[in-house]
Amino acid sequence: MTGRLNNAQPYALGLFRIVIGLLFACHGAASLFGVLGGAMGGGTVDAGTWPGWYAAVIQLVGGGLVALGLGTRAAAFISSGSMAYAYFKVHQPEALWPMQNGGEASAIFCWAMLLLVFTGSGALGLDRLFASRAEREDKAASERTPVAA
Repeated sequence: MTGRLNNAQPYALGLFRIVIGLLFACHGAASLFGVLGGAMGGGTVDAGTWPGWYAAVIQLVGGGLVALGLGTRAAAFISSGSMAYAYFKVHQPEALWPMQNGGEASAIFCWAMLLLVFTGSGALGLDRLFASRAEREDKAASERTPVAA
């Protein structure tokens, strides 16, 4: 049983990354474009306002990159940091516990993105596709024999 679960781990991680990335991007899209219910019960965040607009851009772009598995570690690192900021600056001053201060989503996204920083994209990501392509090209280049003059 453990062997089968270990073999499936990259795929489970890839699916986790896709779901977390899509959910994160949806938060950004809601805040920036008013879709999916909009920001805070409808509407959008005013362009350029600190920190809401910048957080929404990070959510949309970072979530999209994480979902695609493109630059996963860097995008997840920035996204995790933005959610840590959101939790400690926006939610935590209201009350100590996330259940009391409404910061559950920020805390969960922060830790989920931090996990992806350490695990990478898993299967089904563009990072892995580009890495394997570059690896094949490096191998092919090293196998070529130089022509002697």
